[in-house]
Amino acid sequence: MSEITIGLMKESDVEAVHRIETACFRTPWSKASFYREVTENACARYVVVREDGVPIAYAGVWFVLDEGHITNIAVHPDRRGMGYGEQVTRAMIQLAADSGMNWMTLEVRRSNKIAQSLYHKLGFIDVGYRKRYYENEEDALVMALEHLPEAHPENDPMLVEE
Repeated sequence: MSEITIGLMKESDVEAVHRIETACFRTPWSKASFYREVTENACARYVVVREDGVPIAYAGVWFVLDEGHITNIAVHPDRRGMGYGEQVTRAMIQLAADSGMNWMTLEVRRSNKIAQSLYHKLGFIDVGYRKRYYENEEDALVMALEHLPEAHPENDPMLVEE
């Protein structure tokens, strides 16, 4: 039986996360972009699901004031349909709550009904559209989560106590 763990993305995860990204998206982020997200972007947090230590799913969020804006979520194509997308998204939502965020937003392709269904299941609501948002000029559905779970600030991995 494989060991499944969930935690923050580390520099050592960048290569595997980038492989997932390129397997899932027509216009993937570069490896350098993920590296900068982990090492330089103070607003970015990434959660990774690992199977036997190897990333199989990830989710990214930017914290801006009191909002967590989801940047990307992906599950390796060989691991889809096994609940990892929901696991990593729930972990990211809890991280946002623990880190003091009050709500979350995201954009999703209007054609991506599977992702929309997951987001609705997790409490996101449709709030609008961004016309021709994607590289192929497909519209994005804008969704928001107004009620995050109970926060446990002591679990915030970036908390600095003075």
